[in-house]
Amino acid sequence: MGIVYSLPGLLVAIIFHELAHGYTAFILGDRTAKDAGRLTLNPIKHIDVMGFIFMLIFKFGWAKPVPINPYKFRNRKLGIILVSLAGPMTNFILSIIIGLIYSLNIFKGPIANEILIVALWYNIMLGVFNLLPFPPLDGSKILASLLPKKLEYKFYRYERYFCIVLLFLVGTNIIPRIMGPVIEGALNILLVILSFLRGIIYGL
Repeated sequence: MGIVYSLPGLLVAIIFHELAHGYTAFILGDRTAKDAGRLTLNPIKHIDVMGFIFMLIFKFGWAKPVPINPYKFRNRKLGIILVSLAGPMTNFILSIIIGLIYSLNIFKGPIANEILIVALWYNIMLGVFNLLPFPPLDGSKILASLLPKKLEYKFYRYERYFCIVLLFLVGTNIIPRIMGPVIEGALNILLVILSFLRGIIYGL
């Protein structure tokens, strides 16, 4: 049942995360994701089957990366940063929306509440996790784009080794221990935002 409750939230988190990457690239002048059929809510276009199964069972997985051509951007480095930020920021916005739906008790019943709580957690977790500065996560592209061109080249040259480091840190439970306090902090910020929004809504 836990896996069943996880499905809606995980699908929403992944689909909108990847869609945000592709749509932001499209706005910035890169049609690669659009031409590849990735500007869609169709989950089949975004889900990597093995990565999705891993996410459901082990809470660690991956989706199909959205293809982009950064040389289509007017400002390559800024474009990469904006596209990379779009996914995690979308997850954080979704967590606010889901939290508001939950706190306003729009959908009643224990099953609905469980699905909303899991969906909120997935969005916070994916937002935080993807900002880590390890390839192939979004945070690594942001970091690389902030580096001088020579160091950026070296970073991408050795990124496959950083991927191995990431897998090691996840497998040894170091990443989850690091992420725990960050996710807790993000949840505390979320509670403040929700309290503010509820005050506005109830004041209308």
